[in-house]
Amino acid sequence: MHIGIDCRFAGTSSGLGRYTRSIVSALLKREDGHAYTLFVRSPDEPWLTGISNATLIKANIPHYSFAEQTKLPRLILTSKVELLFSPHFNVPFACPVPFIVTIHDLILHRYPNKASKFKQLIYRFLMKRAVTKAKHIITVSDFTLQELIDVFGADVGTKATRIYEGVGDAFAPAPEAEQQRVREWYGLTKPFFLYVGNAKQHKNVQMLIDAYVELGDRSRELVIVTSGREHWDMRIAPGVVRITNVVDRDLPALYSAASAFVTASLYEGFCLPVIEAEACGCRVIASNCGAIPEVVGSTAKLVEPCVEAFCAAMKNVDSMEPPKPKEFIWEKAAEGVVRCLG
Repeated sequence: MHIGIDCRFAGTSSGLGRYTRSIVSALLKREDGHAYTLFVRSPDEPWLTGISNATLIKANIPHYSFAEQTKLPRLILTSKVELLFSPHFNVPFACPVPFIVTIHDLILHRYPNKASKFKQLIYRFLMKRAVTKAKHIITVSDFTLQELIDVFGADVGTKATRIYEGVGDAFAPAPEAEQQRVREWYGLTKPFFLYVGNAKQHKNVQMLIDAYVELGDRSRELVIVTSGREHWDMRIAPGVVRITNVVDRDLPALYSAASAFVTASLYEGFCLPVIEAEACGCRVIASNCGAIPEVVGSTAKLVEPCVEAFCAAMKNVDSMEPPKPKEFIWEKAAEGVVRCLG
């Protein structure tokens, strides 16, 4: 089969970008007899280096734009692909071929954040069309699968498959020398708690900062690795270090060096950072919300997303057991995707 994959998110540093790069790279390593065409923002994106067994078509078309609804369907049609795999819900309304879609969460149904009423309306419209018209649906957790059924009905569940995300090979305990290099590069002179992610409403980052302040222990810092405009609204306290320019290759060493990875998120469809942290040998303190209890290892500390609970957990971090990572493998995820492609 000739399969097209929408890779426009792949060049970004977002979770969707990591998912797209990882799942596509794993698919292209397989020998299933399929031909692949990748729709990319630019053929010069670093992650495409070395890829020779796929056709690249430049599709520098913004997501959620008018051009996405007009230009992208024409590119899909002229490419002669027989099926489109979209790692996100925003499939063009007039998609000219059958499609399979990955649904990561229903975040704007639950937490609109600062999205305008118009954006929420378009989101709900495109999401409903994607899940009702898709040949098949992939969800990244049982939690997200149940969310789909709750919102769109049981019929949607009959054509949906849960396929967990994976952890890249780079996420493993880093040598001490690499940890020290990263500490020096980012100016981290004390032990630290680590948060990695954006600062949107549902991520509950301000509560995490407030819990750190309540802890009253400045022998450790709270390092927040983040991006997006929302983090400028945070009230930064003494001992809190905000870093917005971390490159992917430094993340394993940051996880490895941290006293614990902490997230107070109120809603997650999967939460890739918690399994990346555990793969690096990093303890995890996380909220007991969304898909986090489903995917996190048994040695993680799951607590209510409130100041008191997080403060108590951080106070007792040294008594936590080392993590026991679960087995999340991108190659296994790719195998599941291929079965869905039919």
